[in-house]
Amino acid sequence: MASFSTAQPLSLPRHPTFSNPNQPTANNDRSSHTISLIDRCSNLRQLKQIHAQMVRTGLFSDPYSASKLFAISALSHFASLDYACKVFDQIPQPNSFTWNTLIRAYASGPDPLRSISVFLDMVSDSRFGPNKYTFPFLIKAAAEVSSLSLGQSLHGMAVKSAVGCDVFVANSLIHCYFSCGDLDSACKVFTTIQEKDVVSWNSMITGFVQKGSPDKALELFKKMESEDVKASHVTMVGVLSACAKTRNLEFGRRVCSYIEENRVNVNLTLANAMLDMYTKCGSIEDAKRLFDKMEERDNVTWTTMLDGYAILEDYEAAREVLNSMPKKDIVAWNALISAYEQNGKPNEALLVFHELQLQKNIKLNQITLVSTLSACAQVGALELGRWIHSYIKKHGIRLNFYVTSALIHMYSKCGDLEKAREVFSSVEKRDVFVWSAMIGGLAMHGCGNEALDMFYKMQEANVKPNGVTFTNVFCACSHSGLVDEAELLFKEMESSYGIVPQEKHYACIVDVLGRSGYLEKAVKFIEAMPIPPSASVWGALLGACKIHANLSLAERACTRLLELEPRNDGAHVLLSNIYAKSGKWESVSELRKHMRVTGLKKEPGCSSIEIDGTIHEFLSGDNEHPMCEKVYGKLNEVMESLKANGYEPEMSPVLPIIDEEEMKEQSLNLHSEKLAICYGLISTEAPKAIRVIKNLRVCGDCHSVAKLISQLYDREIIVRDRYRFHHFRNGQCSCNDFW
Repeated sequence: MASFSTAQPLSLPRHPTFSNPNQPTANNDRSSHTISLIDRCSNLRQLKQIHAQMVRTGLFSDPYSASKLFAISALSHFASLDYACKVFDQIPQPNSFTWNTLIRAYASGPDPLRSISVFLDMVSDSRFGPNKYTFPFLIKAAAEVSSLSLGQSLHGMAVKSAVGCDVFVANSLIHCYFSCGDLDSACKVFTTIQEKDVVSWNSMITGFVQKGSPDKALELFKKMESEDVKASHVTMVGVLSACAKTRNLEFGRRVCSYIEENRVNVNLTLANAMLDMYTKCGSIEDAKRLFDKMEERDNVTWTTMLDGYAILEDYEAAREVLNSMPKKDIVAWNALISAYEQNGKPNEALLVFHELQLQKNIKLNQITLVSTLSACAQVGALELGRWIHSYIKKHGIRLNFYVTSALIHMYSKCGDLEKAREVFSSVEKRDVFVWSAMIGGLAMHGCGNEALDMFYKMQEANVKPNGVTFTNVFCACSHSGLVDEAELLFKEMESSYGIVPQEKHYACIVDVLGRSGYLEKAVKFIEAMPIPPSASVWGALLGACKIHANLSLAERACTRLLELEPRNDGAHVLLSNIYAKSGKWESVSELRKHMRVTGLKKEPGCSSIEIDGTIHEFLSGDNEHPMCEKVYGKLNEVMESLKANGYEPEMSPVLPIIDEEEMKEQSLNLHSEKLAICYGLISTEAPKAIRVIKNLRVCGDCHSVAKLISQLYDREIIVRDRYRFHHFRNGQCSCNDFW
């Protein structure tokens, strides 16, 4: 097989096996019998009985027997650190083996830093100093708490103790530095090892994979192979992991061939790694062949196959895998919910979640809640989102950063900004995702100045913003007309915050400038971009041209956009609307004809409303809803009432090919948001707010109608369209109509 490379799975470096210096060369019968009993202990109660017998017979005074008892009490599967400490305190003169055992026990326990205290007690005893068996466990403790300063101090002490180049110490240091994010130091340690073992190579490869550098891991494996280092089973799993991350199917197949040719023992872990590589690389056929051959399967196996089908959006096959699982666990359910949610199928995700709720003996976890809350946010399922929030409180589920961010995002996108603020204020610790979610919520509700204040408070809290933060801040500036503030922050992104602007940030600034009427300035900004303008950049300019009726610039922006995305139906519709606004009906007809000839169809308007936990969807002119007759009856009643109060339909969006004014008016009345609002009127009573989610931008006529309905029917109406929220109450809209 030709030379190849890869990376390994996440694993800790192997610990050294250290010997007890007091191990007798010749055991007497009593000691030998006791040691045999200790080795056969299966629980703590048995060990305590042996301990008591050793004390009675005086055998506990034998250093080897005592240290053996202590090691089992500290390191066995039934170990008890509290009991082990009591045993340790009874040993008159603990030797280096016993000290190292206690350090190891604490380093592997719930409070790894306790091992440092034990270490300090050890060195205070002038009889013993640290040796090559001591440092790996201390360094492991530093890695567990990701303390770079502690790892560096221990590194220095190991060098001073002349064991810094020991392979076990060095391997532990590599793992520690990677855990703390110091890749350069890990590489330096690696180069100092004169006789590297396979763990040395695996520790480096593992670190690179874990820290998002699988390409470097692959290069290192090439070097490993060139130096004739025999790869281990762990290395093979790592190779496949790197192939999966780099989506390198060709190399992954070669690795699988290598495993077969060299008769590598394919246990379940390795088989699952092969399966994961195939699914991540999109080769579901290879995955299915391997899956069918596997004699042993666990839930990881089944879930990997489910993920593979979901990646390819073959949800029927993914569902079949879930149904076929011998034992469905929460991980499998989460995989299907997440697959639907992340691929723009939130309603399907919620259906799976409701099915999960009916399952017995399966508890929802934080991943379930985050995925489901994200689906709720997409469709505006506020009632279900509230239920999940109550479930979190009732079951005492910890609000980690992900759950907190998901709750803020859900409440914000469902129109309950006050509740989003409440969740944000309820947590003491906030990471960049929590801050960004709150800033994003304020942005979509038009609270630009408050979003900016939140951005600066975030920095006062010593939380560094990321690219998402800036996107949300720029959106806030765009909808609030904060041009100077947006331009200043954009200039500071790289110089002050170390974040290189991406295409989405450039598009945001074009939107900020364009919405405020600085169209020529927006054009100059685009021309000065260091990267080619994307479709989103030209789309932002085109949208601004519609606001300010700049036809010539709109045609230019649309041409450039369609060069990048010829099948972009939104660009055609937007330009058509600009033509209509300018009275160029012939151009409108030509553009619509072009769309028909090329098979381009306008995305249909769709509005949804949640009633009693169920999402109801309405398309423009919908007659599929079971209550459509009542909805249209209510719509006629509403429109008559509005006309009696001076309402006149805004006809500009309606094509002139509809000759009769009555037909134009009827066309406007069929817009999906009007149907959803009317369904809300007949399905709910005041003071309950009517919350509607629209997939497209709300037209001017629907905006006017919603304002009048809120006044005549004394109802609060909240509409979220593709770009922002519109809050209607008492005939007023809290959002600035222009922005």
